[in-house]
Amino acid sequence: MNIAIIGLGLIGGSYAKATKARTLHTVYGYDLDKETMLFARMTGAIDQELTDELLETCQLVITALRPGAVLKWASDHAAAMGKANCILVDICGIKRAVVDELGALAQQHHFRYVGGHPMAGKETGGFVNSSESLFEGASMILTPDANTELRTLETLKNYFSDIGFAQITYSDPDEHDKIIAYTSQLAHIVSGAYVKSPTAQRRRGFSAGSFRDLSRVARLDENMWTELMMHNREYLIEELQILIENLKPYLTALEENDPEALCKCLREGRLAKASAGGN
Repeated sequence: MNIAIIGLGLIGGSYAKATKARTLHTVYGYDLDKETMLFARMTGAIDQELTDELLETCQLVITALRPGAVLKWASDHAAAMGKANCILVDICGIKRAVVDELGALAQQHHFRYVGGHPMAGKETGGFVNSSESLFEGASMILTPDANTELRTLETLKNYFSDIGFAQITYSDPDEHDKIIAYTSQLAHIVSGAYVKSPTAQRRRGFSAGSFRDLSRVARLDENMWTELMMHNREYLIEELQILIENLKPYLTALEENDPEALCKCLREGRLAKASAGGN
């Protein structure tokens, strides 16, 4: 296949590198940053810079952009994608904010669209931190709709498996956004709030895995995460309210010097983790 990747940051760059390292597909890439484009060419992550003419030859287009930028790029290039009858996959961290408009564009201009979201990442962004192994063992979420053909899903399953994904998870946009509010967005809020303690500045020599694990994702792109969280604010508010309510019994047990109540809270957390399973 000819594959176009729009946005060559951490995720888009990793798609490009994994595709070139693990498949025989041709990769055309595009990024607004000229240094990134030069680096991508020099490292062999892309075969050539994407042009409008090359876009018309692509069977698969992956947009590694923020929601607003995805909608604008897809609108500007819908006609070219229609000429190719390509598959467009956006990989935004939220889905409801983009799927209706992208689906309508696909129907109007006769290309195919499936929403996507890779469950992989790092706390450091940019092409320089991208890796051909980023997706190894990860889950790729797809949100097909009533217009999605089986052949399209087969093509995507084969491609994502080839570049390292261990699992394809199918969802709808609402379910995706509700669960992502908990598994991803809430975790970033908690991490950011945690490291705001003045004690964080004095922790050297006193921290190990617990601090590292809880503080890791506080290192983020605040502009990108603000856009994602605001698009998903109602589900994120719901999860944040649940967390705040769950924290209150711990505080009460400590304030009232009640070891039995604290032990109960800790035991409930341990059992909840065992029930949830996984990492």
